[in-house]
Amino acid sequence: MCSKLTTPILENNIRLPRQFFFQDTVTVARKLLGKRLIRLERNQPIGGIITETEAYRGEEDLACHARAGKTNRTRVMYGPPGYAYIYFNYGIHWLLNIVTEEKDFPAAVLIRAIKPTEGLEIIANRRKGIPRSQWTNGPAKICQALNLDNNFNGTDICAPESVLFVEEGQKIQENAIAIKSRVGIQSVPEPWKSIPWRFQLK
Repeated sequence: MCSKLTTPILENNIRLPRQFFFQDTVTVARKLLGKRLIRLERNQPIGGIITETEAYRGEEDLACHARAGKTNRTRVMYGPPGYAYIYFNYGIHWLLNIVTEEKDFPAAVLIRAIKPTEGLEIIANRRKGIPRSQWTNGPAKICQALNLDNNFNGTDICAPESVLFVEEGQKIQENAIAIKSRVGIQSVPEPWKSIPWRFQLK
């Protein structure tokens, strides 16, 4: 990880350990709901509660970038769990994923939406003119609000000194979760197009 992405550890942070991300990707996607995604900027926490995720798992998943095998773009997905995989989408937006499962098995969870709770003034300035309800209700919006780009690709979010990490949050009951098919993959064939690997707080 680049040294510029580190900062002194803040007190009272309960960060998710690497073992959490070592689980099955679909399980991780479900369990990330209610957790807190945080980016520290000059020691200021910016982020919020994760409210929507999507799982992408293995080379056989035709909606996953790893369907093309290991490339310079996807190499982070083949690494150990608990690392940030950030890519440029359609040449317009950055999207944040977290690598899951064992090394050499390409899988990750896309963070699709969060509810802002920290650094609200900073987020408001970055999302100026946009209603608060739409500040971070999409994966590209999250990266804009938290100022995440390719400099964070390959960041170890489980490292104690990392400025990008996920904290423990509130426990979510099963009846509070909507399970749906993934979005933005219209050209992907079945069964991958309709597989229910998107999790959203109702």
